[in-house]
Amino acid sequence: MKNTVLFFIIIALFSCTPQPKQPEKINAETFAGIIDGKAVKMFTLENANGVVTQITNFGGRVVNLWVPDKNGNFADIVTGYETLEGYLNSNEIYYGALIGRYGNRIAKGQFILNDTLYSLVQNNDENHLHGGTKGFNDVVWNASQPDEKTLVLTYTSPHMEEGYPGNLDVKVQYQLTDENELKIEYWATTDRPTPVNLTHHSFFNLKGDGSGTINDHILQINADFYTPVDEGLIPTGEIAAVEGTPMDFRTPIAIGDRVDDNFEQLKYGLGYDHNWVLFPAENELTFAARVVEPVSGRTLEVYTNEPGLQFYGGNFLDGSDTGKAGKVYTHRSSFCLETQHFPDSPNQPDFPSTILEPGQEYYSVCVYKFGVEE
Repeated sequence: MKNTVLFFIIIALFSCTPQPKQPEKINAETFAGIIDGKAVKMFTLENANGVVTQITNFGGRVVNLWVPDKNGNFADIVTGYETLEGYLNSNEIYYGALIGRYGNRIAKGQFILNDTLYSLVQNNDENHLHGGTKGFNDVVWNASQPDEKTLVLTYTSPHMEEGYPGNLDVKVQYQLTDENELKIEYWATTDRPTPVNLTHHSFFNLKGDGSGTINDHILQINADFYTPVDEGLIPTGEIAAVEGTPMDFRTPIAIGDRVDDNFEQLKYGLGYDHNWVLFPAENELTFAARVVEPVSGRTLEVYTNEPGLQFYGGNFLDGSDTGKAGKVYTHRSSFCLETQHFPDSPNQPDFPSTILEPGQEYYSVCVYKFGVEE
C-alpha cells in the first residue's frame, strides 16, 4: 500500500513540474492558397534533436524556426505570419524570404554590361532593391521534399524579368541537419551574361519571435572592413576599416551599445544596415558572425563562401505589422544576417564581380548554426 501511495505521489509531482516548451507547427492546409495559378504549400523539416522549421514555396519563406534554449525550452525565433494572407498584406515584404535576382541595392536601377545599358525596376526610391517589385520573394517556386530534413526549390526567371537579361535557372536547397544547422545552398545557370546575387532574409530574435528588442543580443562579425554608403544606402566604392568606429564587431559587443552614436554611417542607415567584408577562403565555408542572447543562452553562428555579410538591425520596423500569435513587430525587434556579394557590384568595378556567364554555374552557401551556452 505504501509503495502504491508513493507511486501516485511521484506521478503527481512529475505532472506538476513544468515541462519544456515544445515546437508548435502551423497546419499546412490552413496556409495553402493559389497565386498566379500555382499552389502555395507549406513544408516541414525536422531533425533528430526536435528542431523544426516550416518553409513555404511562396518566396521560399522560412515561416517558423523552433530551437531550444539552455533549459530545453523551444521558441520560434523568426519573424513572420501563420497565414498566407499575413505575408500578402504585410508592410515588410521580405520576412524569411529568398532574395533575387540581386540581393541588396543597385544604384538608380541601372548597370552597363557588355556595352549595353540595362534599366531595372526602381522600387527603393530611385534605386533597385532585392530584385524589384516582383523579386524571388514573390515567386511560387516548384518544390520537392526528398526527405524529412531537406526541401528543394526551383524556378526559371525569364529573360528581362524585372529588367535582367538572360533566362536564369535557379535551384535552392534547404537542409536542417542533426548539428542544428539550417543550411541554404543556391545554384544558378544562365543563357546570357547577367548579375546574380542570391541571399536569404530571415529576421531573427533569439529570445523568440516578437519578444522585444534585439539591442541586447551580443554580436560578433568576422570582418576588418566594411563598405560605407551614401544617404541612399548605395556603396561609395570605398572599403573602410572598422577599427575605431561603431562598425567594429570583431570583439563581441551588444548590438545596441553604439547604434545611436553620432556616426555618419549610422545616421544614413538609421542604425546598422551595412555590408561587412569577409574575404572568405575560395570555395570554403568561412566563419562570418556569431550572435548570443544572454538570457536564453541561444546562439547563432553564420558560415558562408560569400565575400560579404549584410547586417540589418530592424531599423525600419515600426510596430505596424502584427505577426504570429498576435506579436507586434516593433523598432529593432529582429535582425538579419544576409550572406551575399556587395551591394551595387555591377556599378563598382573594384568590388568582386557578380556577373554570371553562360557555361558557368553560380554556387552560394549560407549556414545558420544554432546552439546554447550557459
